[in-house]
Formats: sequence, C-alpha cells, structure tokens
Amino acid sequence: MPYGTGYGMYASVSGATGSAEGVKRMLPVGAVSSAEGVRGVEDSRAAKRVGRAECQTCKSRKYKDGSDEMVSFKSATHLSPQAAGSAVMAHEQEHVSNAYKKAALNDGKVLQASVQLHMGVCPECGRSYVAGGTTSTKIQYNEDNPYEKNAKSLQAEAFKGNNVDVAV
Repeated sequence: MPYGTGYGMYASVSGATGSAEGVKRMLPVGAVSSAEGVRGVEDSRAAKRVGRAECQTCKSRKYKDGSDEMVSFKSATHLSPQAAGSAVMAHEQEHVSNAYKKAALNDGKVLQASVQLHMGVCPECGRSYVAGGTTSTKIQYNEDNPYEKNAKSLQAEAFKGNNVDVAV
C-alpha cells in the first residue's frame, strides 16, 4: 500500500494575512476626491513594480519551511521576488531527494513525486511572486512481513473518512 507525504513552504509578511482577499487600495489623505491623487497612487505603485521605488511588503517578505525534515529555510529567510522562484523550487527538490533516499533505505520505491509552486500578488506594488511550494510524494514499501501488512491495513482503516469534501 503506498503512503503519501506532503511538505509545504510559504512566504509571510509580518501583519499580513497572506491572502489578497479583502485588500482595499488606500489613498493618501486629501486625495480621495481628487482624480490627480488617484493617478499619483497608481504612479507610485508602478514605480515600485519596476523597482524605482522600494516596496516595503516585498522587502519584508520571508520564506520558512514548515516540515519536520532537515532541509533549507528552517529559519525565516528573505528572498527577492526575482530569486524566489528558483530558490523555492530548489528547496522543494530537496524534499523529493529526501523521499528517494528514504525509499532506498527502507526497501521502498517512489511511485510519484511532484512539486507545485504557489503564486501571489503583492498588494502594495502589484508584482507577482512565488509565494511558496508544496511537494507530494508516494512511496511503496516491500511488504514481505505479514504483521507489517496487517498493521498498515489497520492504519488505513483508521484514516478512512478523515478527508471529507463538504462542498459537494
């Protein structure tokens, strides 16, 4: 019976929710009723997007691994939006490599390993960035021992029904 594991890494900004839902554009005081003030806000956002002005949200974004494996990003680390994609992908590949090592040590076989990168949009500057990643692996172990087979089937019975899709 194959077993699956999943590991995830996500970016965070202090005081931010990580979701763009409910984010409203804030205008400077006095610019609310002025079309010129709105244009000024949009111009500053464009300047931040192209790198002419500094975006505080992108500057304070940090990445941290949430798994129990010994991999990179165990402590929160800042990555620029340009470097985040390759760094997060390399980090997730460490999890894939660990799955192959674990399978080789325990007489198993990796049936499936996949990496998914998650994207986000900065609410301050509008720049898209890699917000994190998730690695999923399935390993099948050699089950010659009947006691081990029985234990795994009991474990499978215990997990049935734990994941229910209530949206249906």
